[in-house]
Amino acid sequence: MNIKKQFTEGLVTNNPVLVQQIGMCATMAITTSLFNGVGMGLSVLIILTCCNVVISAIRKIIPGEIRLAIFVVVIAGFVTIVDLLLQAFIPALSAALGVFIPLIVVNCIIIGRAEAFCQKQPVGPCFFDGIFQGLGYTCVLVLMCVFREFVGSGRFGGGLIDIANGFRLTIDGTGGGIQLFPEEFGAAIMNLPFGGFLTLGLLLAAMQYILKKSAEKKEKAEKEVNE
Repeated sequence: MNIKKQFTEGLVTNNPVLVQQIGMCATMAITTSLFNGVGMGLSVLIILTCCNVVISAIRKIIPGEIRLAIFVVVIAGFVTIVDLLLQAFIPALSAALGVFIPLIVVNCIIIGRAEAFCQKQPVGPCFFDGIFQGLGYTCVLVLMCVFREFVGSGRFGGGLIDIANGFRLTIDGTGGGIQLFPEEFGAAIMNLPFGGFLTLGLLLAAMQYILKKSAEKKEKAEKEVNE
């Protein structure tokens, strides 16, 4: 088990959104405020980690012919638990994310990790895979939320940060965030669906550039060693 490698893969080299390019529907839809991004990211992280552990633990007794059906049942169970907990304790987040919480059941990130990784690996690596893949997904959501909020309305931390009653974090979605410049000077289009497409496209381009430069640097180093 190589935890450092799993960490690097989850955040950079095998990031579920920017490299594997899966789970992008919810990524573009809910990244309108930091409150939504953090809430969705942590929900997926928890569900992914729990599903990874359970699927890995029962992988040897799952018949191959019905494995996908079993995966969906396990995922649906944890999604239901998280959905009910959000409704009970953080109703504002549940309302803001709406249908995208139940849709985690068919999120390609979770099913993809179950199929490609968890059915072949023991519980330990699968636990860390869930943590790091979920963390990579959450980081992408946070980056998109910060960029779209800032450019679209000149704000940071909408719904999550409350400065009207002293600087504090809120879980009721009422935090106004930090206004960095007047909202009327923002590009309002970034708050629309097009803003999600544009922001994700920029992040994908940046990631491809980084990976390309990293590969070129590695290839150059190998040539120098061989010479």
